[in-house]
Amino acid sequence: MRTRVKICCIASAEEAAMAVKAGADALGLVARMPSGPGPIPDARIAEIAQAVPPPVSSFLLTSETTAEAISDHVRATRPTTVQIVSHIDPAESARLAELQPHLRRVQVIHVEDRGALELIQTYSPHVHAFLLDSGRPGAAVPELGGTGRAHDWSVSADFVQASDRPVFLAGGLTPENAAEAIRQVRPYGLDLCSGVRRDGRLDPDRLAAFFAAVSRADQETGAKNSA
Repeated sequence: MRTRVKICCIASAEEAAMAVKAGADALGLVARMPSGPGPIPDARIAEIAQAVPPPVSSFLLTSETTAEAISDHVRATRPTTVQIVSHIDPAESARLAELQPHLRRVQVIHVEDRGALELIQTYSPHVHAFLLDSGRPGAAVPELGGTGRAHDWSVSADFVQASDRPVFLAGGLTPENAAEAIRQVRPYGLDLCSGVRRDGRLDPDRLAAFFAAVSRADQETGAKNSA
């Protein structure tokens, strides 16, 4: 199976077009956050999301934690998918599924230890996919993504095996380690921000190198699976 790629922290229509041209399956649009790179105003998120061509998905990264607030944020920005970056109350996750039944819903799980595996059953009934990241939501200033750090991929690999939902892997991914991430974790998709940027800007050479690494890794794993 081909590994999907989501390019996050898209800051402009020009960056969105560059990522789509490189082969991105999804674009991440970061709204206000307590920390981390890439937040842009909701009006710009709506503008970019409207311009994203099918079948590329537009992900709104929201730090809202209640179903009503998340639903309002979605209505204001009109993405195809919402990425919930906090470990919200499961009741709110269930309520959001009722409020936005046609919206694709992705729950971020911050992998700090093996306790992340316990959250699979908590959220699976209410979401379409998971995204494993390296944040620290309990920190004095919560980290909800964009850390540039990798976490324990052995936990992520076990999460992928245990989940009945597709799983994206995020956290410290680069063209240099993308292939190893695919070999170790076998995720549905990879998600990255800083790994394809130079001086904070999306870089076409880094993008090309990342997609080339993913393609090679997919070919290698496919060959091994068919052997």
